[in-house]
Amino acid sequence: MTTVRIGNGFDIHRLVVGLPLILGGVRIEYECGLEGHSDGDALTHAITNALLGAAALGDIGTHFPPGDPWFKGVNSQVLLKQVKDMLKEKGYRIINVDSMVICEKPRLSKHYVEMRQVLSNSMEIDLDCVSIKATTAEGMGVIGNSLAIASQAVALIEKVS
Repeated sequence: MTTVRIGNGFDIHRLVVGLPLILGGVRIEYECGLEGHSDGDALTHAITNALLGAAALGDIGTHFPPGDPWFKGVNSQVLLKQVKDMLKEKGYRIINVDSMVICEKPRLSKHYVEMRQVLSNSMEIDLDCVSIKATTAEGMGVIGNSLAIASQAVALIEKVS
């Protein structure tokens, strides 16, 4: 019998003028970037949390504390790869990830393929096992007022015999 588990993740970061915007491991040209202890990659953080949750391994802050100087400015793909390795050690493999970025600007559709490629490489899964979508907040709240970008993700993993 195969044991299949699902996890969900969410992350939100404030937009700050002059910082680089990194989403899904891809630098996107925009006048603002996401503030965070690492590179602020809200999409990768949501996926990382979804994977950790699926394996009941806690959350991203437990494994990569924001007060730890080692993680200051770190590329979030490094963290995602470490979580992939944690799952492998526990006997799990990643089946697929579905994610959503919530922002007013910039438009992200032209970056989907590159983001999916970076993320699939980090998780060592096929490109067609990584889905990225985007939506807006219809002008409402901190996201709608272009003060923040949020992401959510679900991940499916299975125990390997």
